[in-house]
Amino acid sequence: MSAPKAPSSLEEGVGGGGVSPETLRARAAELRRDMPEPERRLWNELRGSRLSGFKFRRQVVIGHRIVDFFCPAKGLVIEVDGDTHDPVADADRDLAMRRDLGFTTLRFTNHQVMRNLGGVLEKLTCVLEDAVDRWPKGREHHPQTPSSKEEGA
Repeated sequence: MSAPKAPSSLEEGVGGGGVSPETLRARAAELRRDMPEPERRLWNELRGSRLSGFKFRRQVVIGHRIVDFFCPAKGLVIEVDGDTHDPVADADRDLAMRRDLGFTTLRFTNHQVMRNLGGVLEKLTCVLEDAVDRWPKGREHHPQTPSSKEEGA
């Protein structure tokens, strides 16, 4: 009997959570090593707190999902979607993320990131500035989160 297949970025949570946390973490590490170009371009703008001082992590396991980017201080998930994404399934996952964890999901298409990165960053900055801080003293004092070596500096 073969080991369970790691989910693609579209399959997180499929099958009632049958994929183990270890499998999800391994898949997230693989996704960090082999990022599509739109995600790589956005990550270059987010990494090292480059966007208005906000800390982001990439390819983060949250529950039974792997999200493209996550800002812990604001509870903001960012997804960069290709042509194969199902808008109805995405909306259901985003609603569950909001309902279960209080995290907001913001989605951009590959096309938006590749053709209008400045506009994407402007939208992100506005959403981040308007979002409530998850910790009393804001970005400067949020709980320390371990950073993966693959995230880079």
